Amino acid sequence: METFQRFFHQLVLLYRPFENRLNTELSKHHLYRAQWSILYYLYNDGSVTLVELSHYLGVEKPTVTRTIAKLEDMGYLEPVPTKDKREKRMQLTDTGRKVYQEVRVAIDEFEQEILNGISEEEQLKGIRVMSEIRKNLMKGEL
Repeated sequence: METFQRFFHQLVLLYRPFENRLNTELSKHHLYRAQWSILYYLYNDGSVTLVELSHYLGVEKPTVTRTIAKLEDMGYLEPVPTKDKREKRMQLTDTGRKVYQEVRVAIDEFEQEILNGISEEEQLKGIRVMSEIRKNLMKGEL
């Protein structure tokens, strides 16, 4: 088997168990991975339009719209006033920031546990590799 074939096979084998365990951790806080990804993005990058968010997450705008609506109902997000009424820009509420910080503690413990035995240098190499693969994938979608 070619190295690249083994690489992607391992990636596929990793994805589902990671997603399942992450959702288990998040469910303790009444969240799912899609919601967490949005909270993460907004916490780290500030306000965002729904179009920007759909590009970042690689999902359709209606999917983002439904998830945003749920997070808004939960009191975690609020709209940001904009000059262009066609553009919907969202940001975290104070409650959303607080919830993110609380959940971040639990997710940090989970992620550190599953990275046991992997050095920071190896993690940085992995981040670089995944980033390049994503960039190459996104080229095909332009």
